[in-house]
Amino acid sequence: MMQQVMRRLVVLLMLTPGWLLAAVDQGSVALLDQDLTPVGAERQGNGSDIPDWTGGLAEQKGPWPGGFHPDPYKNDMPIARIHAGNLEQYKDRLGAGQIALLQRYPDLYLNIYPSHRSASYPQRVYDALRTNASKAKLLPYGAGVDGALVSSPFPVPTSGLEVIWNHTLRYRGESVAFRSVTSLITENGDRMDTLRDYRYFFKYSQPDMTLQQLDNTVFYLIRETLAPAQMAGTLTLVHEPLDQIRSPRKSWIYIAGQRRLRRTPDLAYDTPDVSTQSFRTVDQVDIYNGAPDRFDWQLLGKQEMYIPYNAYAVHQGDVKLDDILHQHHLNPSLLRYEAHRVWVVEARLREGVSHKFKRRRYYLDEDSWQIVYAEEYDHQDQLQQVLEAHLINYYDVPLMYPTLEVTYDLSSGRYYAEGLDNEQAAAPDFFNNDIRESDFIPSSVRRDARR
Repeated sequence: MMQQVMRRLVVLLMLTPGWLLAAVDQGSVALLDQDLTPVGAERQGNGSDIPDWTGGLAEQKGPWPGGFHPDPYKNDMPIARIHAGNLEQYKDRLGAGQIALLQRYPDLYLNIYPSHRSASYPQRVYDALRTNASKAKLLPYGAGVDGALVSSPFPVPTSGLEVIWNHTLRYRGESVAFRSVTSLITENGDRMDTLRDYRYFFKYSQPDMTLQQLDNTVFYLIRETLAPAQMAGTLTLVHEPLDQIRSPRKSWIYIAGQRRLRRTPDLAYDTPDVSTQSFRTVDQVDIYNGAPDRFDWQLLGKQEMYIPYNAYAVHQGDVKLDDILHQHHLNPSLLRYEAHRVWVVEARLREGVSHKFKRRRYYLDEDSWQIVYAEEYDHQDQLQQVLEAHLINYYDVPLMYPTLEVTYDLSSGRYYAEGLDNEQAAAPDFFNNDIRESDFIPSSVRRDARR
């Protein structure tokens, strides 16, 4: 019965342009109380290695010794190890990017652990998801969403556009502050580390927010570079709109030596992300972000897959960056993969528009709407980059969010890792961060930067 329900939801209107879709019918909304979880995942497991969802991890407040979330699954042992020599027997649960990396690097492997459906969220998020399911609608051509707040707008999606908006607008807290390192690793193993402070204010997810007050805003971000010394004091301010076609993203940059805050153009699509030495494009931040109008989006369905999950081992404060960052890839002994179900969406470049990538495939965890894998193809339809997000439940909130993201470039042999907070004082702070919306007014940022 459940498989029939999911087939109906996936096939429904697949031949209709995504932007014509309205809110789902009440019968589909009712599934959120029955066969589906409040987030829209299948409540039942697969009868073997994917368990039923029984509520996820319970909320547990810190602080903890060392400042990082203790691993609730530290006593688990791997049940399989996938490597180049045996991947044929596992390839039905691997993406093309995973296979390419395993074939390229003989020392790379995936440790497969027992699966735990740990995803959980505050009750107000579940309440908002149910409301969104009956009220949210795509704007024309998928440019944005109307009628949704707090979290993913389409927990019972019927199109690729709805699924990708579920990732873009998933619940990430109300505000968060953290300090972490990003690192670009060259083919010979040299590293370029950058230390930054981040402050986010998620207007879309604020308690008591209304559609009228939202003012087409998802979040605000201030990112300040602390090291290396020649970049210290550089600050970026971002105002992220909901409809980026009607009102494009606004961004400013402050360079300490110039002592002025100036607008930056074209911080969108495949503009090179200078914070990564132009290794990535701007729309690869958070694996995917921004306006979806340059691509046609197709929902390919759901599948079982080995994905990075419950990555608490690589989240700890006693793990050093030298332990994590190996020459060609992350240290596989610190990584954890589990069997989970994912939504699969493919984006193909529309005729008449330009982008670095011709085809993009995304895999989204069904329990969180977080993209956990992505494969980027060039204009010769050759796989060029592979991205993955290593998730944990920040169970003091609770919410699912990557503790680490990585992008591998197959043509150059380089890779880029971000979210490396292990050598900092603590994990991201979703609570006592004293962040206010007024902090993100350009005049306030300019004044604070000059102090």
